[in-house]
Amino acid sequence: MHVVATAGHVDHGKSTLVRALTGMEPDRLAEERRRGLTLDLGFAWTDLPSGERLAFVDVPGHERFITTMLAGLGPVPAVMLVVAADEGWMPQTDEHLAAVNALGVRHGILVITRTDLADGKIALRQAREHLAETSLRGVESVFVSATTGAGMDELTAALDRLAARLPVPDSHEPVRLWIDRSFTVTGSGTVVTGTLAAGTITTGDELLLLPSGDRVRIRAIESAKEQTDTISGVARVALNLRGIDHDQVERGMSLVTPDSWTYTTCIDVRTRFGEASGRLARQMTLHIGSAAVPVRLRPLGPDTARLTLNARLPLHVGDTALLRDPGRRSIAGVSVLDVRPPTLVRRGAGAARARELASWPDRPTGETILGRHGVLKRSELAVMGCAPPTTAVDLGPEWLADPSHWESLHRKLTEDLVRHAAEHPLAPGIPLESARLQLGLPSRQLVASLVRPPLRLNEGRVYGPGNGLPPQVKDAVDNLRAALQASPFQAPTPTQLAEMGFTPKVLAAADRAGAVLRPADDIVLLPGADQAALEILQALPQPFTAGQARQALDTTRRVAIALLEHLDRQGLTERTGDTRRVPGD
Repeated sequence: MHVVATAGHVDHGKSTLVRALTGMEPDRLAEERRRGLTLDLGFAWTDLPSGERLAFVDVPGHERFITTMLAGLGPVPAVMLVVAADEGWMPQTDEHLAAVNALGVRHGILVITRTDLADGKIALRQAREHLAETSLRGVESVFVSATTGAGMDELTAALDRLAARLPVPDSHEPVRLWIDRSFTVTGSGTVVTGTLAAGTITTGDELLLLPSGDRVRIRAIESAKEQTDTISGVARVALNLRGIDHDQVERGMSLVTPDSWTYTTCIDVRTRFGEASGRLARQMTLHIGSAAVPVRLRPLGPDTARLTLNARLPLHVGDTALLRDPGRRSIAGVSVLDVRPPTLVRRGAGAARARELASWPDRPTGETILGRHGVLKRSELAVMGCAPPTTAVDLGPEWLADPSHWESLHRKLTEDLVRHAAEHPLAPGIPLESARLQLGLPSRQLVASLVRPPLRLNEGRVYGPGNGLPPQVKDAVDNLRAALQASPFQAPTPTQLAEMGFTPKVLAAADRAGAVLRPADDIVLLPGADQAALEILQALPQPFTAGQARQALDTTRRVAIALLEHLDRQGLTERTGDTRRVPGD
């Protein structure tokens, strides 16, 4: 199915055309039929000669119903712009075209109606002049008279060609259905309708209703009065909802795939045409889909602004919307640049943000967004509507980093470690949590990912490039080495350690640096003493006792027991009762 919205001045024949094309009455309300005036959105459909089904969203043309018109036009990818031959271009046609242009609708058809009342050439020339600088420039045009039937076959053929040109959306995209009508069906419950622009809805799916946040389940799906179990965009759909009352749903709300959109009340946008952002009203209405949300506007650059919304909307980066000032009847199109913009509280923050946004495209990519945030979860990029950039630093299944930002973090971490080691030579390492806070990272796992040679991670602390042991530590270790040269397992007493220069801080620093071996807190030997002891123990008859080990190592029982327990913990010896053995012997 393809969906087209009507547009044009009141009483130029939009509903009459839809009626003639579909054989259906788009004016649902009795008052509409009595007054011959479209007051609300109307819906109809027909099958084209090619076999394609085309649905119409018929919008009111009167200036008092511009909000309703925008609700119908917002989610629709194409428009049928109607101009009457006997009246030509009119003010409301101008406003409708401005809205079409602001929303970036590029597909459409121009229909000159009521050609039985006047020659349509003048109206066509006027329309072409107005379309020339808009997104509808160059669209196909058709002359018709719904009264006599002249040109209707040509219009049907033109609509068929239009349908063939319309892009096919991705059926795997997350769903965002803007609700344009809700009602109750006796025995069935709440029903909502809307234009499904992309994605797929299946019976039984659970969707999120925004802005309320209620979760609802799809009980049944209908399109063009036909029941179906699944439907993909673009399509006009009616959904029977389970889990929500009719009075909790209204036009402008949306049904979305959970965890697939950013639910936001603050966005940065680019104004795509019209007045500079600084000349726009500070209080305006944002129209997107069928929603109309009051916003507060803060100009940033000449064509960028921050919008603070009075209701949460499900948005993606690159969304197109429309700003309207009802008082001045002015319109500006906007492209959503950022759905998670930074706070602007410091002096000069607004100007800095404007300079940053000036370099961004109208539809920022994942590379742009990741570059601003530095580090993001893959899921965070997804809810902003961005694919992971191929240039990103892959930090496992959860995290991605911008390459330049990641390198700057590594440089900063290295500099912090070098500075800390200079200031605290006996405690050169930084705890992971301290490093995380200094770098402003959301996870210790990310700090660990930053560690690569010459940096190292040991027991929850990050160490910088090795510049040798601090002098105090080196002197103490040299003294220990001299003392143990003749008897490598005769561990010094605490008093002897103190005489060698091993204060508690020096001993801790030597231990962290791997310059000593401490099989127990009060036993200090040289590195490798455990492997040397293992070689001696392997030469003993197996199994052996602690006393035999003490004699073989020429040390005290205190040191022998500490070494044996250290070897046990490493799995290098096995204990059975009062004896031990070296595995394999």
